[in-house]
Amino acid sequence: MATSEAPRETLRRGAALLREAAVCVLSQRLASLLTVVVIAAVCVAVLATAGRAEGSANDVLSSLDDSGTRSIVVRAEPGSGLDTSVLDRLRMLGGIEWAGAFGAADDVTNAALEGGRAVSRRAFYGGDAASGARVSERAADQLGLSDGVGEVVSRASGEEVDITGFVELSPDLRFLEPVVLVPAPTPQASPVAVLVVRAQSAPLVAAVATAVTSVLGVDDPTTVTVQTSERLAAVRQQVENHLGDFGRGLVLSTFAGSSALVGAILFALVMMRRRDFGRRRALGASRSLLVLLLLSQVGLTAALASALGTVLALSALALLRQPLPTPAFTVAVAILATTTALVAAVLPALFASTRDPLRELRVP
Repeated sequence: MATSEAPRETLRRGAALLREAAVCVLSQRLASLLTVVVIAAVCVAVLATAGRAEGSANDVLSSLDDSGTRSIVVRAEPGSGLDTSVLDRLRMLGGIEWAGAFGAADDVTNAALEGGRAVSRRAFYGGDAASGARVSERAADQLGLSDGVGEVVSRASGEEVDITGFVELSPDLRFLEPVVLVPAPTPQASPVAVLVVRAQSAPLVAAVATAVTSVLGVDDPTTVTVQTSERLAAVRQQVENHLGDFGRGLVLSTFAGSSALVGAILFALVMMRRRDFGRRRALGASRSLLVLLLLSQVGLTAALASALGTVLALSALALLRQPLPTPAFTVAVAILATTTALVAAVLPALFASTRDPLRELRVP
């Protein structure tokens, strides 16, 4: 019975402590207002500078990623010996996000338009063979298939293929444009003209390219060329590191200054309320209770200020059409602001808990 009552008693005491902290926040309007202003201003400053820089960095990195910073493209000449069995070997390697193989290009035209413009048709290995042939938007414009549905015919063989819809090419596959992709099963090895491998991250490009080259299984290595975005990946890494260092330095310096301001405000508050703390000690409050009370007071104020500052900063950035920081960065700033305020409150809280009740309540 006593064991079951212990959690309830703990919750009751915690709720009472929070209520008392809320009363203290409301009764000490000036100190609470100063704390709110400082912490909210810090959140606004960090999000408007480092946050905006982080948003801009993400835009820059996204642009670099759109350039195919993680791709390895292998082009094979006819008779090189590169076939679809390489896909099975690639599945055994680590660091690969996606891999796809493409057959040789075959010119096709719209079967309904005699003498129409030609685009490339390629067999695609590594996808769902039952999905049907797909056309890229650029190829659809040239073929006159505005709705992405129709029939194309090969100029070389006269073979007709039904188009069932559009395909959206990722940035590292746009070099294939304009193209009609025909998913094909791989029950047996089929010749491959182009192999595209996408690494999981830009720093892995060099290692993945080396591993891919080692498992190609070609008869003559001189008949294949391996093109990587290693240099572009290195540029991406340098940009990411530079922008990250700038953001971290700005955040640390801003929060260091705010910590000093919050600490000064709380020390002033303790000096103004030392009689109140002495009275609480005289009435039986323990030192740990006084520390928890002051920290709870600061925690409530800091949480409110962080939320307010975050809303103001994001609203201002949105109105000015500036890059917004990621949700993770925004939440991290709010949590760090609250944590910084709590850390800054530790010394004032310990100082308040050591006040001698007899000395503080003595009437001169």
